[in-house]
Amino acid sequence: MTRIALCQIPVSEDPGVNLRQVRTSLARAAEDGAELAILPEATLTRYGKRILDLAEPLDGPFVTGLAEAAREHGVSVVAGVFEPATGPGAAQAGDTGAARAGGTGAARVYNTAVALGPDGGIRAAYRKIHLFDSFGARESALVVPGDEPVVTELAGLRVGLVTCYDIRFPELTRALVDRGADLFAVIAAWGSGPMKEEHWATLVRARAVENTTWVAAVGQAPNPDAGDGFGIGRSMLVDPMGVVRADLGPAPAVQTCVLDPQITIVTRNALPCLEHRRL
Repeated sequence: MTRIALCQIPVSEDPGVNLRQVRTSLARAAEDGAELAILPEATLTRYGKRILDLAEPLDGPFVTGLAEAAREHGVSVVAGVFEPATGPGAAQAGDTGAARAGGTGAARVYNTAVALGPDGGIRAAYRKIHLFDSFGARESALVVPGDEPVVTELAGLRVGLVTCYDIRFPELTRALVDRGADLFAVIAAWGSGPMKEEHWATLVRARAVENTTWVAAVGQAPNPDAGDGFGIGRSMLVDPMGVVRADLGPAPAVQTCVLDPQITIVTRNALPCLEHRRL
C-alpha cells in the first residue's frame, strides 16, 4: 500500500506565492501519512510569456525550495516547472518572434516534471513531449519538446511521468508501462472550454483501463484572479480497472489516497490485455 497525496492548488504568476502553497500542501500531505505528493503542471508559475523570464535551472531557488520541503516532511514529490532550454532547437520556435517577445530570459523553455525523493534529491526530470498547439494555443512558441519517456522510483513505485496534453497520446503511456511503470503521475494545467472537462476525465480513465495501471492525475485548481482559463481541478486517482477512487472536483484541495498494488495483480489476472498485444 502506498499513500499518495493529490495536491490540487491554484497557481499564481508569482513563484514565491506558489512555493508557499507547496510547503503548506506538503505539510498537510505528511500529516495524513502521504509518501508521495503530486502537484500540478506549471507549479512554478502560470502559463504565459512570463515563463521565459521566470524559468529556472533545476538547481535554482524554486526546485531547491521544493527539495527543502520534501526533505523536511520526508515525502517524495512530483511537480511542474520551467527550465531554460539549451541547444540549437531552443531558438527555433514556429514563430521565433513570439517566443522572444515576452521577456528578456530564455528564447524558449522546457516544460518539466521534476521528481524528488524524500531526501530532497532529484530522482528524475521529464520534459514534456507533446506540446499543446491546439484550440488556438501554441505552446511550441514558448516551449521546446522533450523526446524521452521517463520512469523513476518514488515511494516504492515505478512512476511514469506524464504532462497534460500528453494524456491524449496513448503511445506514451504504453511506452511507460513497457518500461515497468505501475503508476502514471499525470500533472496538468488543463484549460477550460467546450467538452474539455469531459475529455480530461475520459482520457485519464482510458489510460488506466488500456494499460491496467493506476493513474494519479493532478491539475491546477481554478484561479479566479488569472482569467486565462487554465485549471479546471478534477484531480483523480483511477485504479487499473478504471474505477475512480478519488475526484477532487474544482476547489483547491489536498487529498491523500491509497494505492493498493494487489488491485493491479487481480486486474491483470482477469484482464491480461498487455500480454495479448500483437502489434
